[in-house]
Amino acid sequence: MGETQRLILTGDPAHDQPLIEQAGAVIRAGGLVAFPTETVYGLGADALNPKAVQRIFEAKERPTWDPLIVHVADVEQLRGVVKSLPPAAERLVQTLMPGPLTLVLPKADRIPDLVTAGRPTVAVRIPTHPVALALIRASATPIAAPSANRFGRPSPTTADHVMADLAGRIELVLDAGPTPVGVESTVLDLTAEPPVILRPGGVPREAIESQIGPVRLLEEAFPEGQPLPSPGTSPRHYAPRVPVLLCPPDPSALLQAALDALNRHERVGVMAPDGWQLPPSERLVCFDWGEWGNWQQLARRLFEGLRTLEAQGVDAILCPLPPAAELALALRDRLLRAAHLGGE
Repeated sequence: MGETQRLILTGDPAHDQPLIEQAGAVIRAGGLVAFPTETVYGLGADALNPKAVQRIFEAKERPTWDPLIVHVADVEQLRGVVKSLPPAAERLVQTLMPGPLTLVLPKADRIPDLVTAGRPTVAVRIPTHPVALALIRASATPIAAPSANRFGRPSPTTADHVMADLAGRIELVLDAGPTPVGVESTVLDLTAEPPVILRPGGVPREAIESQIGPVRLLEEAFPEGQPLPSPGTSPRHYAPRVPVLLCPPDPSALLQAALDALNRHERVGVMAPDGWQLPPSERLVCFDWGEWGNWQQLARRLFEGLRTLEAQGVDAILCPLPPAAELALALRDRLLRAAHLGGE
């Protein structure tokens, strides 16, 4: 694999469309393109080409028991990758899609088993990001795309994150700046009764229930090695290379946890909410996470913070744990898995 090309997008269609057409040609030829979605950057390949899909697993060093999400540009294309759309799916497509919501449905025969870890269901979504939609249309095929990072690492919310993990392993990166949501899509299994949220994400449980009634939240992580029903359901995921330490979401608890961490580690990184006091120490490295309770802001900055602190050479990263409600539930899920506490 040669050098990875990085194409800078400006938001001007006259400038960007030729670059997106170039990326679409790479997808059609069986290549790999990293591209922005509203959630995180995805690593895309032709979802109908098993050899291209295999290259995703190789580039990410991702095990084949972890399935991929298929990205489509519209409802018509979505109907082409599933056997049928039940009434609940029709309702969600009308009200919450396009958006950071992935539906698990019985797969159409044309979807390769490699995409779905051999399971009879496929995870599919319609992104809202204009670059993602333009790329799918330019490629003239559904695009299979997990996050554009090495397997198990914090997800990429900028093209720099993609290059740090995958430079030299993929053909192309479409750089359109930071992603606006910052955590992955919510994955909802509509083949279960009641439907099950396999992975909390950018669409809160409350928004889903307002449309289709009660849904269940998956309460256990699946063991690694068996075919997973969805991405992001293994117990350890989204993890930096240093330990992640979690504490209760209270300023005094964070202060005490920081003191304890400094007794055990030489350099400690902290995901620090605005205004929360920390002990004065040159061995403490703080990332300005944002206003506690502003879950949209904290979601946008979560993975950036984990990567930034890791790059500062800390020995551990300390973070308060958000509550299990609304968008905070997705942050809580990512941090529990980063700390390898996904079975909490």
